[in-house]
Amino acid sequence: MTDRFVSHFTNKLDAKGRVSIPAPFRAVLAKDGYEGLYVYPALDQFSLDCGGHALRATIDEILSRFSPFSEEWESLSTALNGTSEVLKVDPEGRIMLSEALKAHAGIGDTVTFVGQGHKFQIWEPERFKAHLEEARAKLRDVRRTLGARPA
Repeated sequence: MTDRFVSHFTNKLDAKGRVSIPAPFRAVLAKDGYEGLYVYPALDQFSLDCGGHALRATIDEILSRFSPFSEEWESLSTALNGTSEVLKVDPEGRIMLSEALKAHAGIGDTVTFVGQGHKFQIWEPERFKAHLEEARAKLRDVRRTLGARPA
């Protein structure tokens, strides 16, 4: 068992609007010990950021870099804490996404779970495919740049 979210999985929502968290992701959450699933709309893309204690610790660490009376702290705290939800995970490992979360990510009846180490994201599958291709293109550019540098 790993303590990181890796790989990606696509699952359908059931008739009641629930979706199963992939078993490898549930195992990471169980090891993390977080009750439920912490979820908020991603800041700069049409996806949802999800996780447990490790994600919460990352958010707290980011916020600690700013004075709690600063504009930056206020903006980040509002965006990361003020729009977040703690979803209940049922005994079968399913969650129900709120309408607000589904609207942000453009989710219909299918989602793609994408591991990102300390957190995972939930995407509408076609949006994820486009995002993945864009990410790969950026990495090809970086690789060409790094390969062109003298040793």
